[in-house]
Amino acid sequence: MKYMLLVCGDDTNDASGMAPVEPWVEELGERSVRLHGHRLALPSEAVTVRVRGGEVLRTDGPFAETKEYVAGFDILECDSLEEAVEAASRHPVATIGAMEVRPFWPMWEGEDPEAALRAVDAELTEAHRERDAERVLACYAPDAEIFHFADGRERQGLDAHRTAVQNLFAQVTGPVTREVRELKIEVDEGVGFARSLVRLTATRTDGTRLDETLRISTGYRDIGLRRVITHEQAVSLKEA
Repeated sequence: MKYMLLVCGDDTNDASGMAPVEPWVEELGERSVRLHGHRLALPSEAVTVRVRGGEVLRTDGPFAETKEYVAGFDILECDSLEEAVEAASRHPVATIGAMEVRPFWPMWEGEDPEAALRAVDAELTEAHRERDAERVLACYAPDAEIFHFADGRERQGLDAHRTAVQNLFAQVTGPVTREVRELKIEVDEGVGFARSLVRLTATRTDGTRLDETLRISTGYRDIGLRRVITHEQAVSLKEA
């Protein structure tokens, strides 16, 4: 289970004798207990945002004036709360501040991060079969970074990808078959990565056969309640 470790500093305490944090980070990282983390800027650099009556109210500074503040965070993967508490107790800041250990909110029953990525891939397959360019593009974030190298040409960005997809569908008759092979997925609650071979086959308008295989690496992120492609790199095996 994942736990958020909020590292709470206290600006009234002397930190000069505190042990360095790096050994703690390295030891838990080697054991795959600490997945990610980072130090935060001081509360004086925070901006507090409220919306009242439809108006955005911005205040420079933290939400509450207090001697204690969140100085950083760590994401831990532990078998139990007790293991997470033990890890927190060995964090050097625990000797001068406080560590708040909070479990991640449990996923809804039946929710599966890997299934969410597979659903995006299935949607791409169906959109190709229907030759629906807008349906294909709806699987990508508006700011998606896309790098494709096929037919001896390189194209970058969502606009170039839109044009390429539209041109593909315009030059064929009937469905475009999208066969995914060797799909490998690495996924977390908020992001995911996939690698696969994708074979596209169809009949061109002149009667010739379209048959191209791409090696694709894809990155995903959550926007709202769904996952979309935020990064994609594809190389035609003919060009690799």
